Amino acid sequence: MASLLGETVFETSGQGPAPNKDFYQLLVTKTDVIWRWWKISLRSEFRNAKPGELKESHQYYLDDSSLQVQVAMVFGNNILEYTRNLCQGQFDYLDRLPDHLLLRIISFLDLEDVAQLSQTSSKFKRLCNSDELWEQILESYCDTVTPEMKALAREVGWKQIFFTNKLQLQMQIRRRRQKSDPNTSINKLS
Repeated sequence: MASLLGETVFETSGQGPAPNKDFYQLLVTKTDVIWRWWKISLRSEFRNAKPGELKESHQYYLDDSSLQVQVAMVFGNNILEYTRNLCQGQFDYLDRLPDHLLLRIISFLDLEDVAQLSQTSSKFKRLCNSDELWEQILESYCDTVTPEMKALAREVGWKQIFFTNKLQLQMQIRRRRQKSDPNTSINKLS
């Protein structure tokens, strides 16, 4: 599992809380925590201030309460707790899996579980609502997926196709045929 970890384990950046205009970056690597800052001020005494960097080992970061206070002020307590967990070796491997593997795993879940998983993070919300996932789910539930269904799915989305009942789906396919061939009459299709 350690191979899933790149050199950079976590990175975030942002502006300090108002009225502060300073910009900060927090970077956690496999061995160090790097805290960078850029002073942004209209005041003359800060105009020549150079960017700064503080680099500490994981253990020093865990013992450095003043840096942890700064991290909490700029990025919040959730980020502080997350970085402390990373420094203690508690990595979130599930979040680091490639999307195609996560989609394959999610495709085996019950629909209720997919709905609940989509509420856990923005990444899982994106994956659980993706066309790739719903195409896999639809193909596992349906015996056949016709080319017309695929074409309609490209227009309205695979999730929409999955939750459309059979009669409504047939009507949508009929309408699509009529749009593509205006000479076709309703009587011919019936």
